[in-house]
Amino acid sequence: MELRLLHYFVTLAEELHFSRAAQRLSISQPPLSVAIRQLEQELQAQLFERSSKGVRLTAAGEHLLDKARQLLALSRQAAQETRDVAQGTRGHLRLGFVGSSLYRGLPQALEQFQQSHPQVRVDMLEANSAEQILDLQQMRLDMALVHSIQPPEGIASQLIVEEPFVVCLPAHHALHDSAAVDLAELRNDRLILFSSLVSPAYHQRIYEMCLAHGFAPEVRHEVRHWLSVISLVSLGQGVALVPAALERVGMPRLAFRPLRGSHPSSEMLAMWRRTPDNPLVQALLACLQQAATEL
Repeated sequence: MELRLLHYFVTLAEELHFSRAAQRLSISQPPLSVAIRQLEQELQAQLFERSSKGVRLTAAGEHLLDKARQLLALSRQAAQETRDVAQGTRGHLRLGFVGSSLYRGLPQALEQFQQSHPQVRVDMLEANSAEQILDLQQMRLDMALVHSIQPPEGIASQLIVEEPFVVCLPAHHALHDSAAVDLAELRNDRLILFSSLVSPAYHQRIYEMCLAHGFAPEVRHEVRHWLSVISLVSLGQGVALVPAALERVGMPRLAFRPLRGSHPSSEMLAMWRRTPDNPLVQALLACLQQAATEL
């Protein structure tokens, strides 16, 4: 059943006059008459009674009128929603994130994004960088917020945050009152570190920072989340090198101190598939970049 025929039918049902209905449809009367006959033949039902006194709906026509209006409304809604999705004002965005992004502007970016895109549903999944890249490739995520990692073929990336590593110390540590810490001063401390299986790039970066200062760190614990890292530090289980953003966590019994000298930085990147283009990804990316400048 063509939507065009239903549209002609509804217009005639509302006007109950072929000439006025044709004028409203911007067509001549004969094509309207042909269209109504075609619809009646398709439905095998007479929809109008025609007489010298005018036109009126049959019982079948009365029944069809409400259904036809619903179908036409649904078609208009579907068309509008499709345009909205294409323009990036409606839809569904699946976002992966690492835990540290919660302290690097992600909540503020999401608030701004939801204000400007109230008809977009955002589903979030916390996962490590490698897991997110795999989910991107297998189309289970639309965007990933990851630590430093080389994007594979077909994946685009944008640096969102670059900041220094700082030393995270327990409250009773001998270096607690230092204004800054030389990395070599931690040679006798036990290090709490991200698991090499979870984040090999971070694990290697921190390990190489220690080697560059003349010692191989004694790794006491390897964990999966930054909050686990600093929680263990607060319990006196060791020290850690963490992104400066984790100072915003506000966990008690911790001290964060800058490192002396020049060191590799901590990075958070946004990644997404290059094709097909997703306007929602670009809109959220803009919000993330804006939030990062306001930290």
